Amino acid sequence: MDSPYHPGERRIQARLGVRDKLEEVGRRVIRQYMPEQHRAFFALLPWLLVGSRDEDGQPQASLLWGEPGFGHSPQPQLLRIDARPQADDPLAANLRAGASLGLLGIELPTRRRNRLNGRIEALDEGGFAVAVQQSFGNCPKYIQARGWRAQPRTPGPLERGTGLDARWLPLVEGSDTLFIASCHAEEVDISHRGGPPGFVRLGADGRLWLPDYSGNLMFNTLGNLLLEPRCALLWIDFASGDLLHLEARAELIWPEDYRQKPPPGAERMLALTPGRWCLRRARLPLAFAAAEPSPHLPNQGD
Repeated sequence: MDSPYHPGERRIQARLGVRDKLEEVGRRVIRQYMPEQHRAFFALLPWLLVGSRDEDGQPQASLLWGEPGFGHSPQPQLLRIDARPQADDPLAANLRAGASLGLLGIELPTRRRNRLNGRIEALDEGGFAVAVQQSFGNCPKYIQARGWRAQPRTPGPLERGTGLDARWLPLVEGSDTLFIASCHAEEVDISHRGGPPGFVRLGADGRLWLPDYSGNLMFNTLGNLLLEPRCALLWIDFASGDLLHLEARAELIWPEDYRQKPPPGAERMLALTPGRWCLRRARLPLAFAAAEPSPHLPNQGD
């Protein structure tokens, strides 16, 4: 059996001395099908995070939603999604037969999450089906628990630009949650990142600095970024339903290369150079309760 990890992931695992351990873990937990628990889980969700690639290979991070059950699995090797992106979602131009997608199911009230990477097998007006290539669970670390309910909204305007912008910087600097899409070759991942409010900071160099905390040691995202620095980030305004899609280039900064004291709990840093962005106002038709912070968040007083 080939390794479930690509060269970028293996390089970081080897650097940190966990290569053999993670190879054994990966062969056991990364599957080419969804176990029954995962199949049932996706059918509970009102939303799905989706990572895709455009024609130039630039990753994109998106969000689809619907009544629970809009994502369902007719068989262990297939996930059907009965939804299509809005026309101004970056995903809309990337849905085509054979295209790679990274999917993340995350249940905020319980902090459960599962990932699925695969290829579009079928596409129609009502949605699409994804054939499973990799399916595995993720730990609940750093997820802020939030209750949710349906909240119809009147979609607001679309705003676009390039680089840092005052229209979206307060959302980023006040956030406790984001999602990051990255890729290796043609394969795409999308992952969750969480931290205390304000954990993403604007540096004096004009880059956004994102701490990387202790996780599952697979290094799916960092391994991708080691080989392909282009990525995409998605922020959700949980109060207004605004969605910010931001393209970026990432640089992985190791502790020995820090020029200043890192935030508490950071084992590495990602420095993100903002590129093109779009801000889609009042799009997510869900309302959320106040966040219950993860018990794993680093102590900011350290």
